[in-house]
Amino acid sequence: MASFQVRGLTVRGQLEERQFRAASREEAGRLAKQSGLEVLEIRIRGIGFSLARPESRFELVLFAQELIALLRAGLSLIETLTALAERQQESGQDHAVLAELVRRMREGQSFSQALQAFTHFFPDLFIASIAASEQTGEMIDALERYVRYHEQVGAIRQKVFSASLYPAMLMLVGTGVGLFLLCFLVPRFSQVYDGLDAELPLASRLLMQWGGFAGEHGLMVSLGLLMGTVLMIAMLRHPSVYQRLLENLQRNRWIGAKLRLMQLSRFYRSLGLLLRGGIPALRALRMTQPLLPPPLRLSLEQAIQDIGHGRSLSESLQRVQLTTPVALRLLRAGERNGQVADMLEQVAAFHDKEVALWIDRFSRLFEPLLMLIIGIAIGGIVILLYLPIFELAGSL
Repeated sequence: MASFQVRGLTVRGQLEERQFRAASREEAGRLAKQSGLEVLEIRIRGIGFSLARPESRFELVLFAQELIALLRAGLSLIETLTALAERQQESGQDHAVLAELVRRMREGQSFSQALQAFTHFFPDLFIASIAASEQTGEMIDALERYVRYHEQVGAIRQKVFSASLYPAMLMLVGTGVGLFLLCFLVPRFSQVYDGLDAELPLASRLLMQWGGFAGEHGLMVSLGLLMGTVLMIAMLRHPSVYQRLLENLQRNRWIGAKLRLMQLSRFYRSLGLLLRGGIPALRALRMTQPLLPPPLRLSLEQAIQDIGHGRSLSESLQRVQLTTPVALRLLRAGERNGQVADMLEQVAAFHDKEVALWIDRFSRLFEPLLMLIIGIAIGGIVILLYLPIFELAGSL
């Protein structure tokens, strides 16, 4: 029996989380439905982290694109949401969310008010863009801006993921080969060298001692490796450990500067999206505050206070070091001609290209360096295994 955390809708349409003890996810879902809960998500409860994935995820970008297509075809918003809910009849989570949105809107709530009941699926930026478009009547434009924003933000993430994929595969394969040598091949060589009277080099002798230990305690070594892997994954998925790792990276003189530039670029792009949608500057700044790491959030809070006292956006951000030379000049130009949102998007695009170029250069340098390190490590183990044989052959 395992403990499952179920998120779903009550009969009154309220989002609620409940815990159930069940033998499987299916049984937990049945228990939740029997208790009157429309299931949206089921997770296995763990210690600080969850190894289970949600049953499904709400595809927000696809939802926005479908809204654009149907609204542009002339359907009303409620008709559009009803059509999408009917199409998602087979998908429990998507259908339940869309059906609840339709129900709330039929009761008199606006689209943005209905979305606020599902902040787990709809981020604040999306809800704020919809709320602003309801006042201007430009919902299609707001949705298009959000889709474009999501694609632009996702592009740099995809760049980082693509650049890290090959090194990650190299490290995985290199670690696997190294473990094979240390846990399978070295113990067998240690048995061969036990019968020899020749004096082994110190490094080879230490390696053979490890081989003897691994051969005698194979189960213990396997369990240790398994527990170490699980513990490492758990630590990396824990928010505090992840935050500390991020802080250490930010202290790095080379990587930290580019990481900060990526964070500022996302901040500029998000702020530009909200300002273009007609959201006041102070409210837009507070909405983008969670996108920054804790140290930069404190700086942004000081900038918000300065703006509230009458300072300009560019001056306030400069005082707390939330600008770059390019951003500062473009912001000042935007304030003079009333195009701050456009300038923020241009700054974000400029820095995204700068980060993408740095990622390309870094990957071209890091990949061969990583291959060299892995090759030296594996080659060193092989040489230490065969070095006594070479010495014996030379003495004959």
